Amino acid sequence: MSAVSDVEKANATGSPFEVFRVFLKLGLTSFGGPIAHLGYFHNELVVRRRWIDEETYVQLVALCQFLPGPASSQVGFSLGLLRGNGLLGGLAAWAAFTLPSALILLAFALGANAFTGPMAEGFIHGLKLVAVAVVAQAVWGMAQSLTPDRRRAAIALCALFLVVLLNNSFAQIAAIALGAVGGLWLCRDDSKTVQGALRFPVSRRSGAIGLALFAGFLVVPPVIAAATGDPAVGFFDAFFRSGALVFGGGHVVLPLLQNAVVAPGLVHNQDFLAGYGLAQAVPGPLFTFAAYLGAVAVQWPNGIAGAVLALVAIFLPGLLLVYGTLPYWDDLRSKPGAQAAMKGANAAVVGILAAALYNPVWTSAVLSPRDFAIAAAGFLLLTVWKLPSWSVVGLLALAGLIASVL
Repeated sequence: MSAVSDVEKANATGSPFEVFRVFLKLGLTSFGGPIAHLGYFHNELVVRRRWIDEETYVQLVALCQFLPGPASSQVGFSLGLLRGNGLLGGLAAWAAFTLPSALILLAFALGANAFTGPMAEGFIHGLKLVAVAVVAQAVWGMAQSLTPDRRRAAIALCALFLVVLLNNSFAQIAAIALGAVGGLWLCRDDSKTVQGALRFPVSRRSGAIGLALFAGFLVVPPVIAAATGDPAVGFFDAFFRSGALVFGGGHVVLPLLQNAVVAPGLVHNQDFLAGYGLAQAVPGPLFTFAAYLGAVAVQWPNGIAGAVLALVAIFLPGLLLVYGTLPYWDDLRSKPGAQAAMKGANAAVVGILAAALYNPVWTSAVLSPRDFAIAAAGFLLLTVWKLPSWSVVGLLALAGLIASVL
């Protein structure tokens, strides 16, 4: 009898308000990055509330890791679609999970001008060293999981050389594309047979509209921005394109955003790295870093308007892709070619992130032997002692303050 009740509960639907309430709790308490977020979702929504069964949850996670975009936010959006019985439920889940960290980072950005003097500079430099430790941890962890053999390690190394030598946003796109081609060539033998079915309340027609909107936003805004010079359209395009090219986790957005907003002078590099360091200390998705960047931009749109525009633009491609792909996922995921291409693209992402670890993260933050020691300590605290990222942020920011006084 209890088994029947569990199945009925898993198949039940709720309201968008219920979805918002539950995901707001998750948005306030989910520290630790996308992998940790998936664990929070599993405990709260699969084990405790039984919104979805274990097998379907695993399939959904596989889909969101296959697609570009913030995987944990895409999983949350899809669970909101399922529980809220449609798009309104999905948007409720995304908004509730995203707003807490976005508002914290926006408040920090708007109050950044109040931080002046040696102690403030020391605090901000400590946040830059946090970025070194966190990105190094991300490279280490992703290399272990995404490049477990010589073939994928070679793809990652080629991507690193390509990005370092060319040093532009085109190189990153080319590295991902070439990585996918390399995966098709080298990784077909690793394909696995998939089982089960994935069913969500999204029709094929709605999915096609979502994919068409994704393609339209990818193509049309850069044309309009080039023709009119409208800064708002160009700003939207910079963040949308960054969100559309992120494979392999939230930290991969760092080099894409650096090329999109720092290279053209929209955001100062010191502000960029300080905000990225602070983003490690807040709950929720790392993509909310975009709200901070939108607020501190040196020209309009900036402030609150820039934060809202950047936040919507960077999340929109991932949400459109998962919404558009849900009706077709069962057919796509069984194809060996799709699996192989994704493995190659993920390996290339490791190389791209390793290049970003050197420039701009390392070159802008590690300016002395003492900086190296602090960053190395942060890396060891994260990887060996397994301290939560928010505590490492506090410790390294404090170290930066002490170093500024001494």
